[in-house]
This record gives sequence, C-alpha cells and structure tokens, in this order.
Amino acid sequence: MTGPIAPPSHLTPAGGRPPGLTRVNRTEYEMAYSGVQTFLKWPMCMTPEDLRTGGVDVAVGGVPWDGTTTGRTGTHLGPYGIRHGDYITDASRLSHLDVRVDPLEHLVLCDYGDADVLIGDPEATYAAVRTFVAEILDGGAMPIILGGDRTITWPSATAVADAYGHGRLGILQFGAHPVSAPGRHGAWDGPGSPIHRLIESGAVPGRNVVQFGLRGYTPQPAALDWLEEQQVRSHFMAEIRRDGFDTVLDRAIDEALDSADHLYLSVDIGAADPAFAPGTGTPEPGGLTADEMMTAMRRVAAEAGIVAMDVLEVSPPYDPGVGRTAQLARRCVLEALVGTAMRKVGLTERRYMDPRATGTQAPRTFRTGAVNSVHADVHAAVDAAVHAAVDAVVDAVSPSGAVNSVARGR
Repeated sequence: MTGPIAPPSHLTPAGGRPPGLTRVNRTEYEMAYSGVQTFLKWPMCMTPEDLRTGGVDVAVGGVPWDGTTTGRTGTHLGPYGIRHGDYITDASRLSHLDVRVDPLEHLVLCDYGDADVLIGDPEATYAAVRTFVAEILDGGAMPIILGGDRTITWPSATAVADAYGHGRLGILQFGAHPVSAPGRHGAWDGPGSPIHRLIESGAVPGRNVVQFGLRGYTPQPAALDWLEEQQVRSHFMAEIRRDGFDTVLDRAIDEALDSADHLYLSVDIGAADPAFAPGTGTPEPGGLTADEMMTAMRRVAAEAGIVAMDVLEVSPPYDPGVGRTAQLARRCVLEALVGTAMRKVGLTERRYMDPRATGTQAPRTFRTGAVNSVHADVHAAVDAAVHAAVDAVVDAVSPSGAVNSVARGR
C-alpha cells in the first residue's frame, strides 16, 4: 500500500458553497425509498472542513470494492445495498426500545459518500481508502466504513492507527475466518490477509487483536499457529456454544482494551449464520444469530468504546428476498451508534438494558390494582346478593321481623 493521496480538488468548498452539512432531500420526512439514498437520509459532507464546520461526531462512508475477493463476488455493491431499502424514513428520532437511548439526541451524523476505487489496482485502491478514512478523522469524526470485501480493513485500520499512534490501536474482529493467511500463490492482497498485514506492518500488534465467532475449515493450522505466536486472542463458536454468548462476549470486551488505548470494531457480516445473512462472500453455517450480532455491536460500543468501525462482505446479488443481510448490516451500524451514545451519557454498565424493556422494574401496580379492584367489587356484589336473599327469606317466615342477627347470618 502506497502513502495517502490528495483528495480531488473539485470536492473543496468553492463557488459560494459554505462548508458544513448539506441536506440532499427535498422534504423533512422524505420516504426511505425516494430521493437521494444517503445512509438513513442523513445530510452529506464532502470534505474535512465540512465535518469540522458541521460538528460531526460520526461519518458513514462506503468502499465499493471487491477486486480481490476469493469467494462469491458482489460485495462492491455492499455500500449501495446497505444504504437502500430500510423502512426508516428521514426520522428525527431513533429511540432504541431496549435501552431507551436515541443516538440522534447525542450525536451529529452524516454520510461522507464513497471512497475512490481503481479497478484492477488493489494497492492504489488501498491508498485511496486510507486517504478517505484519514479525511474523516482529520475532520474530527469517527469513521464507519461500509464494504466491500474483507481487505478494506487493512487500509482503513491503518489510517486509524496513523491518527491514534501505531501500537496503540486494538481491533475486535467479528467474522467466521481469522483473515490472517495469504491468498493463492502466496499473494497478500486477498480478503484472508488484512489482520496479517496490519500486524506485520506494526500498525496493530498481535496482542491488540481479538477475534470472535470463528468457525469452519479455513485457514490451515500454520496460519492459526502464527496467530498464537502473535498473541492474538481468538474466540471460536465452539467456545460460544459451550460457555454461552454473553459469557464469551464479556471475555472479548475485557480483552479488547487490556493492551490497547483505542478500539477499532471490524465486522464481517459473515460472522452471522447464513440463516440471518446469506448475502455474503463466504457464508459459513453455525454462526451468530441476528440478535447476538446486534447486541454485540451495542455492548462493545457502550462498554469498551470505539473510535472506528467497518461492516464488510455484504453481497446484495446473493441477498434473497427482502435483503435481510443488508438490513442486518444497517442494524449493526445503528446498534454501534446507540452504544456510542450510551457511552457518551454514561450508560456503560455490563449488559445494560432499560428496566422498562425487560420487565424488571417495580411491580406494575396499576395492573395489579385494577385486577384486585375487580375482584373486590365482585365479592361485594355477591355478599350483598346473599344477604338480600337471606333477609327476604327471614322476612317471609317472620313478618314481624323478630329474628335476631344470628338467624340472619350476620
């Protein structure tokens, strides 16, 4: 990968366009299926100056690249697919029902468009991606990168390490495969190599890498041995099945920052089982559920904190029906945003859920009281009817009413 390249000059605010956030939708509540498809209809930024002027906290950008894929192609359409097809319109509120936190109340968000890709030239593309991510960081925003094949983590995380310091960044990677092995004929440009290249370059030490959800049949033992030599911590689905998802996620979160100062969250959508994410380059049965994926994103962002994220390997051509793989990828981003907002307001306790969502708050006395009131009314009505019937019988046999209270059943 060559060094960063200069951004195109035509993106610089000029011709009277003031820097800052630019809305590209005609109406305030434009429907999700109409107009310009930015991520969740967020406003656009094109330069670091736009980000700084707009006070942007998080910028979503795309990398439509799958030029080095070795599995199923189509992930170059991932950013397009993730941006499209949501039912959420240009909403002004996104309150999360499980934790009751709205990221739009605490974060300024934008879409930063897509990085340039050079078809047929992986190294030049990686340099462009590195520049693209560096621009977002230079503008003071946290980058969330949509892909695109697995190699994107290599230039993206390198740009983040450039900003925060080589050796200080940690990576928590969700995926089925360790992505630490060379490709065909020993080439290191394939999707199986980004973690290896990050470690070898010195940008991210092996001890700062934690992997979660591994399974399947690749890579070969030599690559796994190399990961152990580099002190990479790996959590396989076998461990998750044995000890439980929450327990193993607790371990991964504890490990994520035990030797790093900042955390990059890297998500291969293939970490999810193909039942939930079939539209991916290398689907591997036996993975995480959709709920586990979303919970993990939110918890990592809230409990450990993140400075960057990528969501990769979404292949719309293999995403049947309603596009559930792209939908899950969008939700992974949203859950990370909710977790980031939770951390900003101090909700960092382990496995936090709002008690109103879990039913663990104080007893709902209004429901209990209503039931008890009905029962009391019924009993009173029955008692009154019985007493009235007894009185009528007694009066009938003793017209003078000369019957004591004991006879009346009082």
